[in-house]
Amino acid sequence: MRFVALGLMFFLSFFGFHMETWAEIQPDLAQNARSAILMDAATGSILFEKNSHEPLPPASITKIMTMLLVMEALDEGKIGLNDRVRVSEKAASMGGTQVYLEPGEQMTVEELLKAVAMASANDATVALAEYLAGSEERFVLMMNQKAKELGLKNTQFKNTNGLPEDGHVSSAHDIAVMSRELLRHARVIQYTSRYEDYLRKETKKPFWLVNTNKLIRQYKGMDGLKTGFTQEAKYGLSATAKRGNMRIIAVVMGEPDIKTRNAEVVQMLDYAFQRYTAQRLFRKGELIGKVEISKGEPEELPLYAEQDLQVLLKRGESSKRLHHKLLQKPLEAPIKKGQEIARLQLINDGRMIAEIPLRAKRSIPKAAWWSTWKRVMKKYLFVS
Repeated sequence: MRFVALGLMFFLSFFGFHMETWAEIQPDLAQNARSAILMDAATGSILFEKNSHEPLPPASITKIMTMLLVMEALDEGKIGLNDRVRVSEKAASMGGTQVYLEPGEQMTVEELLKAVAMASANDATVALAEYLAGSEERFVLMMNQKAKELGLKNTQFKNTNGLPEDGHVSSAHDIAVMSRELLRHARVIQYTSRYEDYLRKETKKPFWLVNTNKLIRQYKGMDGLKTGFTQEAKYGLSATAKRGNMRIIAVVMGEPDIKTRNAEVVQMLDYAFQRYTAQRLFRKGELIGKVEISKGEPEELPLYAEQDLQVLLKRGESSKRLHHKLLQKPLEAPIKKGQEIARLQLINDGRMIAEIPLRAKRSIPKAAWWSTWKRVMKKYLFVS
């Protein structure tokens, strides 16, 4: 029998399935933030939240969604890092933080991506948006469509860079979700984790890039993601740090100043790393189990972990009785892309701590009559 590997899409807590809630007793965190959230990147478990669903102006944290769409396009081969982008009059005219692109100037996608990730450049952001979608307006439509796909309930984009505009809002929860999605594209860390770099280094007009997130140098394991500030939004940050196999996302919005913002993010991250530990169940590419697809081509599919799959435990909590159970309902081809094909239950000490829907990443057609006939003959008449 022929086996075909089927990739999995893990839809975690923000897609509505059962997930352990750790923030039952709220710790004393983010006192000065208007809203905040602390999330485990691997499982989506929320460790702390404060007004996390309140729609607020996100300022330049908006660029997380911009970078996400760019990284998706890169990974899908729609654009390349070495593609040269011609800067339009509109992109060059962007106010706020910029790298002073000139109309008609050409830069590579990678150079523009560095300018966005490190220096929060509004002109580079618009240049990338126009290159990918043809216009900033069309790119904004893509941003809002992606927000809908991710289930973001309190996010509405009006531009690509976060400059003040009525109705341009997001929430700490939604920012954590899009940050988590961006981190699935691991090579973005190559840019968000750099403290300094140059544009036009070998020219007469070199531009020194310095990361707006100073915690990159100051906090152990910090490697992203994005700062934000406008007079309306005040100071915000979506930060991520990794220690061992545990990655945490901390988002704050509406902080009064940079010093307070950074101190409260550090406090949130310390809280997570000191009180929790990650237990890996499956490594990326490891076999989870198999499901049967009646009348499908193929009719049995192995399920491989698309990424490392782990659970979060409180420090001191035993993992000796941690196990998983793969639940499959009867399936018959054809199977549509995105259709749920099984559920993975994670159980610790007799208590279910997570239940993860596993969905088909591609469609599975119905087997041709000849293949079906051969299977019947093999099963009942023992012919090969």
